[in-house]
Amino acid sequence: MTSLPFDIDIAERAGLWGDYKDLIFASIQAALGVLDSPRLSELSIVLSDNEQVKALNRDYRGKNKPTNVLSFPISPPAPMLGDIVLAYETVVKEADEKGVAFEAHMMHLLIHGFLHLQGYDHEEESDAEVMEGLEIKALRTLNVANPYV
Repeated sequence: MTSLPFDIDIAERAGLWGDYKDLIFASIQAALGVLDSPRLSELSIVLSDNEQVKALNRDYRGKNKPTNVLSFPISPPAPMLGDIVLAYETVVKEADEKGVAFEAHMMHLLIHGFLHLQGYDHEEESDAEVMEGLEIKALRTLNVANPYV
């Protein structure tokens, strides 16, 4: 496993997930590799389920439905970058629908969530192009195909 320049706290809240520590570290390392000046702070990854993610999505985004990944940045100068929360059932369902391996989809979502914590978003088309380009580049280093084709 590759060492990172900050700590990652991994919590499994749903009892559904296996041991994905190496995959998580590799995904974050790949995301760091495509950024010029990443913010380096402690990171929290929560491996959760649809029920908890639906509640978070409702409470923080006003959307009463589960989603695949949520990112909660913490503003500097806090010692923590933020949280990335994944919903197991949604990740499984999307991977099946896309015909991709669960692990490949999980890596994509981890990179996507980490880029959000770095300040990237996809609200505007031009911003989405930049963010997707970084995701594709990071995934390529992990031998994962472009998820946008």
